Amino acid sequence: MSSKAKKPLVIVTRKLPDIVETRMRELFDARLNIDDKPMSQAELIEAVKKADVLVPTVTDRIDRTVLSQAGPQLKLIANFGTGVDNIDLETARNRGIIVTNTPGVLTEDTADMTMALILAVPRRLAEGAAYLKEHKNDWPGWSPTWMLGHRIYGKRLGIIGMGRIGQAVARRARAFGLQIHYHNRRPVAEEIEQELEATYWDSLDQMLARMDIISVNCPHTPATYHLLSARRLRLLKPTAYIVNTARGEVIDENELARLIEAGRIAGAGLDVYEHEPAVNPKLLASDRVVALPHMGSATIEGRIEMGEKVIINIKAFLDGHSPPDRVHPAMF
Repeated sequence: MSSKAKKPLVIVTRKLPDIVETRMRELFDARLNIDDKPMSQAELIEAVKKADVLVPTVTDRIDRTVLSQAGPQLKLIANFGTGVDNIDLETARNRGIIVTNTPGVLTEDTADMTMALILAVPRRLAEGAAYLKEHKNDWPGWSPTWMLGHRIYGKRLGIIGMGRIGQAVARRARAFGLQIHYHNRRPVAEEIEQELEATYWDSLDQMLARMDIISVNCPHTPATYHLLSARRLRLLKPTAYIVNTARGEVIDENELARLIEAGRIAGAGLDVYEHEPAVNPKLLASDRVVALPHMGSATIEGRIEMGEKVIINIKAFLDGHSPPDRVHPAMF
């Protein structure tokens, strides 16, 4: 493309790191969302009518209704994020629109947050921190029987989804002395199992019934919607904890709230929710739930690397090459 050629119109739906937006302005006719106000469906429709490239995020539902209004010039959706459950991949493919994502750069950050929740819930970290802030002037001091949690060393961790993030969680958990178990569509390579000393369970039901902590690390797809259904949640031991840093739709959130309230599940550490940004009030009210506002990948380094991947994918496409992070519906 010559220096005088018209720059492609790239519409970005949310505020991105300044360094990423600056680079986008240099390379493209970039329409940015400086106020970071989530776009309505009507605004998304207007965007796909005009854009050569759309850069959405997890908060944008790029569904059939939106894509049906796309202009013929829209040939690339460069998603700012790894998960693409916000995009109707089949409709995009049928309309000749390529979809890319940003895999890999969020692995370590999300695994860190998962491990933080694995520690925080059994050891009551959030509860203790909140108490001290509220009672900073009348805290009576240490007591041998107060704010007791549960040891995680030696406990069984069941990981649902042993991809990049699941394996990164397993490495951290193993360092803390947890026993690693996992359920996946298929066993991982033997050398990875040996490295992690991980036990594969073909039956999710059987694994759930025997674990002390469950970590959800699988993507949300039609096949994983309510994978942890009401029936499966009831298989957990009453002393078990659930951690979810993947997607809220994987768990029946209402049933999870009911079982925690009834003492049928010990607690949960949640960073994602089924009807985000709405959260079940029972979960927010429970002392046995650590609820975070979807910040598992929220590091400065990670966000910049995500933006860099988006730019690389756009440039590769505009230069006539296949984008390195092209998504195919069969992958999900």
